[in-house]
This record gives sequence, C-alpha cells and structure tokens, in this order.
Amino acid sequence: MQNDKWLRRQFPGMERGAEARHLSFIVFVLSLLIFHFSFSPAGAQTFTFVELNCENLFDCQHDEGKEDQEFTPDGTRRWSRSRYWRKLNHVGQELLSCSERLPDLVALVEVENDTVLRDLTRRSLLRGAGYEYLMTCSPDVRGLDVALLYQPATFRPFCYDYISVPPLKEMRPTRDILYVQGETLAGDTLHVFVVHAPSRYGGELETRAHRHQVMSVLCPAIRQLAGQQIIVAGDFNDYEESPSLLLLAGEGLVNVSAHAQGRQGRAKGTYRYRGEWHSLDHILLSRSLSAVVDSIYVNDAPFLLEAEPTYGGWRPRRTFQGFRYQREGFSDHLPLVLRLRRLRE
Repeated sequence: MQNDKWLRRQFPGMERGAEARHLSFIVFVLSLLIFHFSFSPAGAQTFTFVELNCENLFDCQHDEGKEDQEFTPDGTRRWSRSRYWRKLNHVGQELLSCSERLPDLVALVEVENDTVLRDLTRRSLLRGAGYEYLMTCSPDVRGLDVALLYQPATFRPFCYDYISVPPLKEMRPTRDILYVQGETLAGDTLHVFVVHAPSRYGGELETRAHRHQVMSVLCPAIRQLAGQQIIVAGDFNDYEESPSLLLLAGEGLVNVSAHAQGRQGRAKGTYRYRGEWHSLDHILLSRSLSAVVDSIYVNDAPFLLEAEPTYGGWRPRRTFQGFRYQREGFSDHLPLVLRLRRLRE
C-alpha cells in the first residue's frame, strides 16, 4: 500500500533519493550549531509561516520532456533572463514585506526546479536572509513543483519526502505533495505538507475528482499523524466550502485561513476573479496548533496591488495579464501569513 511506502520513506536513506537526502542531512547537522547556539530560548515569541503561489516561477531553459517552452526567450512569453531575474527579486520583495521579521517557514507553489530555488535563496534580494529549501521533483507536465523555505536558526528539519498522486483516467500527472518533519526553536516537532492541487481548467465540476484524488493520498498520511502538530498549506484550487477542503476538516484539521483578509483592508482573499475575492490558498492546522494562532492575514501591501479597471477596487498585480507582460507585476495570488504563539513557555 502507498501509505506503508510513505511511512518507510519518511527517513533519509530508506528509499530512492537516499544520496541526495543524505547530503541534505549533513546540512541539517551543520545548521544545528546555529540553531542551538545563535539564539536563546527566549528569542522569537512568534513563529511565522507564509504560503505563496509565485505564478509561474520558471527559469529561461527548456527542460527535456516538460511543456515549458513558452517560458523561454523564443517562447510565447518571451521569457528573457532580465524578466526572470526581475521575477526572482519581486518574489523576494513580496516575502520580505509579509511581516516585521523574516518568516520562519515559506511554502512556495509554482516553482520550476532547483535552479530557481537556488537563485532565489542565493542570488536574489533574499540572498542575505539565510534560507535553505526543500522541494519536490514531480511528474507535472509543465515541470512545476512545490517547495519549503526554512530558517535553519528557527526550524531544523529531520527528514522530508514526496507523496506522489496517481493520476486518474484523463487526468494529467500533477504535483507531488511535499512532506517535511522538523523541530522549532521552542523544541516542538512540526509535520508540514505543501500542496498544489490540479486546477479548475475545463470546469470545476469536471475537474473536481482530480482534486479529490490529491486528498485521497493526503488524508491517510494525516490520519497516521493523529495527535501530532500538523500544518497543511498550499494552493488547493478550491474554496473553503469545497468538498476537497471538507475532507481535510474530516481528518480534524482546522482551516484557520478561512476568513483571512488583507492587513491594509483592500484584499478580501488571496485571489480575485471577475471582480470577486476568493481564496484558493489555504493553511490548515491540527487542533493543537489552531489553539495557538496569534494572527493570520493576507499580505495586501500597496505595491502588490493594482486598480481593477473593469469591476473597480483592487486586484493582485500579476506578472502577466493574458500574454501581456507587466514589468512591475508580482503574482496573481497574494501571500497568506500565519503567526503562531510560542508553543512552549
């Protein structure tokens, strides 16, 4: 059974990818020194988690076997190196504006590969922030994946893995679910899942089973961690009352982002479609974590928004409107920001 396989693969070296995970484990051990000696137990009083759909964070190279040609210099998007680097810096600017201090964890959706994560954390505006990252390597036909950035000083991963989603008939291969287990500065173990469910392209009802399929592999994993401290975050391509989200609620998770709005009062969700604000992005917590939520909000900083010409009000300032490139664009989704009080005093 896949669930048994997932349990066996939680720990580095047990299954495929052992060498890469072994290398990551060495990094984790080195970061332990920073984790224990650079910060006092009385340090940060809140733990900050951010979720962001980056809107097509591709590099400029075609990956063999992937349908990413539109994001190349000769493709329909004319995706040049200058556009790529501007996009990286905009993602960095977006994350840095989320809170007064650096987020401890950042769940990223729509990131292409290791190249873009390395450039984002080592060469963009975020290069001085000290983030490390873990990401999936999925069969998604466009080559998109999910990732988790983490601050080694405040979160120390123990292990990570991918949970694959077997496609249904007439369903394109989709993104794996990223699983990371680690310890916070306060000594609490967190189990983090990052999700990017299939889109509604083709119709919500027609694609509903595709998103249900993601939940069919995620829910058993959640069930096996009953009683633990769990965070599930990402772009579910569904609303809070949708069947896929209700399945997670049935596993005891609380959608703490259900009514999150912008701190500036302009955004009523993370995504705007035809003049209506909604949230396709969600953060769900186990009940123990939901009890220590300090705040949750949408980052609607003014520079992330633009006037909505057709319906009035504001909308996310995205990178592309159709195929029209917007030099000052960021993403079609706004970041979701969660602050947890210290779990132990």
